[in-house]
Amino acid sequence: MRQAAALTLVAMLVAAGCGGDDASPEPSSPSPKVEDPGPIHVHGLGVNPKDGALFIATHTGLFRAPEGAQTAKRVADRYQDTMGFTVVGPDRFLGSGHPDAREGLPPFLGLIRSTDAGRNWDEVSLMGKSDFHVLEASGDRVYGFGTNYETGQAEFLVSDDGGERWDQRTAPGPLISLAISPGDRDLIVGAAEDGLYRSADAGRTWRPLSDDTGLLAWAQTDVLALVDVAGEVATSGDQGQSWQAVGTVSGEPAAFEAAGDDLYAALHDGTIKQSTDGGKGWTVRSTPQATATE
Repeated sequence: MRQAAALTLVAMLVAAGCGGDDASPEPSSPSPKVEDPGPIHVHGLGVNPKDGALFIATHTGLFRAPEGAQTAKRVADRYQDTMGFTVVGPDRFLGSGHPDAREGLPPFLGLIRSTDAGRNWDEVSLMGKSDFHVLEASGDRVYGFGTNYETGQAEFLVSDDGGERWDQRTAPGPLISLAISPGDRDLIVGAAEDGLYRSADAGRTWRPLSDDTGLLAWAQTDVLALVDVAGEVATSGDQGQSWQAVGTVSGEPAAFEAAGDDLYAALHDGTIKQSTDGGKGWTVRSTPQATATE
């Protein structure tokens, strides 16, 4: 888990549609259901606390795998490219990215919200202005890192009212991932290209932790987890100051998330794996094959 791995991870994310934005991005075009591409290029994961269903945000739409099912279904026949995605409550999601080509929306969605488990989305702010690739929230605090449409430059924004209004902050570098402490929404750890950084004041100031890097997830037990480009998983009980290798997801990670004490990792082929023991052992939670629309 070193800087060279970070550069490889960044290259993988760019190849998977998770890198910098083109000034005129082309949203995914709708495909006939018989040719549904399925969950391609996973950008984010989340578990709906209402029913335990796993949601998979991808380049080709949002997919849902009910609790106990290993096959995901497309949500609401939508092909929205959901680059940033986080579950904030029962049936309540935040997202960002690029619209379904049928919707006639600006190429950058800003921050959008769903209150019906992803079937419909409404604008919150920054429509046509921002595209968040890293999106995390705790209560009304929202952190977003992505691209500004007008300048084409990276931006790190923080909101204290659910994303209605934003403050500009300075990230320690291009962020690959961000995790919020479950006990303190001001305490965050960010993974940049050159290593890990910690902020105790909501991103106003940062201090370096190590040159380890990868995708981050912070479990409710206050254990911070990191998966590197090779799929090796490490955990930290001291907010990222030291790490212990615990297991492997056995593949290249595309997304990483914690839901309660469980960890979820998406591989680049669309397989989603789950760990219920802090990253030591992993089982398949969802396969990449998609079925009919929900």
